[in-house]
Amino acid sequence: MTTLKNDTFIRALLKQPVEYTPIWMMRQAGRYLPEYREVREQAGSFLNLCTNPELACEVTLQPLRRFDFDAAILFSDILTIPDAMGLGLYFTEGEGPKFKNPVRTVADINNLPIPDPETELRYVVDAVRLIKKELRGSVPLIGFSGSPWTLATYMIEGGSSKSFQKAKSLMYEQPKYLHIMLDKLALSVAAYLNAQIAAGAQAVMLFDTWGGMLTSEDYAEFSLYYAKQVRSLLNTETGEHKIPTILFTKGGGQWLESMADAGYDALGLDWQTDIQLARARVGDKVALQGNMDPITLYAQPDYIVDKVKTILEKYGQGFGHVFNLGHGILPDINPDHVKAMVDAVHQYSPMYHKS
Repeated sequence: MTTLKNDTFIRALLKQPVEYTPIWMMRQAGRYLPEYREVREQAGSFLNLCTNPELACEVTLQPLRRFDFDAAILFSDILTIPDAMGLGLYFTEGEGPKFKNPVRTVADINNLPIPDPETELRYVVDAVRLIKKELRGSVPLIGFSGSPWTLATYMIEGGSSKSFQKAKSLMYEQPKYLHIMLDKLALSVAAYLNAQIAAGAQAVMLFDTWGGMLTSEDYAEFSLYYAKQVRSLLNTETGEHKIPTILFTKGGGQWLESMADAGYDALGLDWQTDIQLARARVGDKVALQGNMDPITLYAQPDYIVDKVKTILEKYGQGFGHVFNLGHGILPDINPDHVKAMVDAVHQYSPMYHKS
């Protein structure tokens, strides 16, 4: 058992008292860092980087050497589960992820296997073990997965999409089979996250990237229902501490009340959701994570500091806040601007945690 030297992030997610607001950043290991680009070139491809535990460990640790983040997040991709299901994930430069064998028929859905994380996804689990060892208890390690609905959209569309026409057509025309697919994905995601927890992840996050493109009724039936299924299957009680869980639905600000009832410890907020109003709406049910607009990091450091102050002030006094961007950092951000944000959170947040 590794005792955490800095457990501020864990305590904030569990709504326990903290001395300051912890911060980490979505996509904090990535293309905005020159050292990441060097390792990416060494790997030969993004997929090679994801499937090599030693290299995945290296890029996970890189941002912690530069910035005073309060958590590390596993470097991986949300589409590892569909790839393990046999869909043949590949990446085209400038076009994002694609699948060689997208889900197109009822037979495709019926034939989808539920991967064993310790076999088909062993490279991810091994990366978690290695990262946990290399962190030496300095900060917690976050594991993650895409949500069942988000994974399904990529699998049905064959890649990313603007309209989600194929996924939505299946939802409206053959909902029974989409439910079969989502049920398999919920079981797969839960097994995957449980394997990450067993390997050493000290918090886990479900990325529901495309839940926000649904109607309220469809979000409840096809996205949130399966996020609840995943949560009900997670092994979050360990000898170390409770494993906090985070649900992030991009574009989900209108559903915060129902999301707060899904069983997760915290909700991630995108930048379009007012954090002050969000806190008033969810009350003491969950912690909140967020929610600076990623584009803010193009601004000069003084402006970034002012925006940090505004978000901290809007959340207000008390615990239950983890500072983050409202989505992932963009690849051409100046790392010095990231430092300005991180340092400002640590400098100005203690005043909101005095008893």
